[in-house]
Amino acid sequence: MNRILIKNAKIVNEGTIFEGDVLIEDDLIVEIAESISAKSSQCKIIDAEGNYLIPGAIDDQVHFREPGLTYKGDIESESKAAVAGGITSYIEQPNTVPNAVTQEILEEKYKIAAEKSYANYSFMMGATNDNLEEVLKTNPKNVAGIKIFLGSSTGNMLVDNEATLEKIFSSTPMLIAVHCEDEATIKNNLEKYKEEFGEDVPVTVHHLIRSEEACYISSSKAIALAKKTGARLHIFHLSTAKEMDLFTNKIPLEDKKITAEVCVHHLWFTNDDYATKGNLIKWNPAVKTANDRKVLWEALLDDRIDVIATDHAPHTLEEKKLPYLKAPSGGPLVQHAVVAMFEAHHQGKISIEKIVEKMCHNPAKIFKIEKRGFIKEGYYADLVIINSGLPWSVKKENILAKCGWSPFEGFTFKSRITHTFVNGQLVYTAFKVKEIRAGKRLLFDR
Repeated sequence: MNRILIKNAKIVNEGTIFEGDVLIEDDLIVEIAESISAKSSQCKIIDAEGNYLIPGAIDDQVHFREPGLTYKGDIESESKAAVAGGITSYIEQPNTVPNAVTQEILEEKYKIAAEKSYANYSFMMGATNDNLEEVLKTNPKNVAGIKIFLGSSTGNMLVDNEATLEKIFSSTPMLIAVHCEDEATIKNNLEKYKEEFGEDVPVTVHHLIRSEEACYISSSKAIALAKKTGARLHIFHLSTAKEMDLFTNKIPLEDKKITAEVCVHHLWFTNDDYATKGNLIKWNPAVKTANDRKVLWEALLDDRIDVIATDHAPHTLEEKKLPYLKAPSGGPLVQHAVVAMFEAHHQGKISIEKIVEKMCHNPAKIFKIEKRGFIKEGYYADLVIINSGLPWSVKKENILAKCGWSPFEGFTFKSRITHTFVNGQLVYTAFKVKEIRAGKRLLFDR
């Protein structure tokens, strides 16, 4: 039996921080108490030394690029980066090559992850204008949800047929996650800036091309359709102040039919950063203004926004160095998301309890993930120890994403992850990922 005793931890769970010990047996947490003694010489003891012990973060939106785009990243490399970053479970998106729009292709991705993943995994089923029959075959017990691109992004899986959308929304009981940007608005904006700049459109207008209005038109339509059909809707990577008026904090999360996510980059960067970061912070939806960032933070803290995620989407540095119109959107974030939020805590923006709520508890609740996202007896031992006073700088040599770069390169974080456990196995320690592929397929209480 695998027995690990974590001692002297500041345990963060369900809005409280308390000092105590956690006992792991095999893949489960079996005891949480103020003090636990090792009853066997076979029990490995890890002294948390007064550092924070949090549930492993659950990232509800990543693009790990396998199959078909593995020169940018793959399940092995990106899940390694995830566990080094304190993310122990992820939900990957369907715009790989081929797109995961049939049950057969979807299951192929699960087979790859079963062999290669260091973290727990689930994959979204992708919707298109003509695969409703396949979408409806999706098993709610072992697939996270249905993903719909309402704005074209990497992979070009745009669903723009309104009759099809209504059928999907009204036919599936599963959670529907959406990327919301209005395609017509984006195209019109792009033409306007091409008239002004020709083919040398600067990245500094990215947020004006993929504009506030493009986001609002699309997300408001999706919400109206969800209300009309009763669909369970989750809106990914919200980026504008205007969209925050569409969400409520008046009811408990468990009762919400429409939930919201924000990504680390929209909480961290603003359009002023395009001048120095360029295409490295080119994402869809775009990083927007300082006021947008301010209102996103307000909505996160007052619970209109329910989840913090990454939209981890690596591209090579060579691709990112292309001119704006040719450079792809997206960037690597899983290794630095948790410590970036702890940095925000150091800046007085958010409590550690709230970070855990938005990165661990709420994704588990929204997707109804079985026995994960909390530090509770009987739950899987997905755990992370964080030293909040151990500064380190992001450098090329310590970046684990296959693409080899980060928008945080050169930044010094005040906090550092020291240990990550996945299903009771210590997969990250001494700032190295061990060769233990401990990830399991996520299952759902549906």
